[in-house]
Amino acid sequence: MRNKPSYSIFKNAKYALDGVITAFDGEVSFKLELFFGFFITLGIVFLPLTLFSKLILFITMVLVMVVELLNSSIENVVDLVTSDIHPLAKDIGAAAVLFTVVLHLVCWAVIVYSEIL
Repeated sequence: MRNKPSYSIFKNAKYALDGVITAFDGEVSFKLELFFGFFITLGIVFLPLTLFSKLILFITMVLVMVVELLNSSIENVVDLVTSDIHPLAKDIGAAAVLFTVVLHLVCWAVIVYSEIL
């Protein structure tokens, strides 16, 4: 039994947008990442960096949000499957988010050190 609607680019885009809205409404971490992402994007745009460096910083910023969405998805599936608390599944997803945040910060440090300082 498959719970998959027929393919339509417009319906799929709506599902994706609904997912972003759901994450924004229900996930504080995602809201914070979008909030900080706004200011990070301003920094990326206005700092005197090469186009390649700006691209790296933007990609790693978006990667943090993508991993956060995947982490939230995993947490929601675990919550649907069982009412027991399974910190291991949730901790591993949080570790993935942490690694991407650290990657983003390291990219900022290396790029700022090599191009601005």
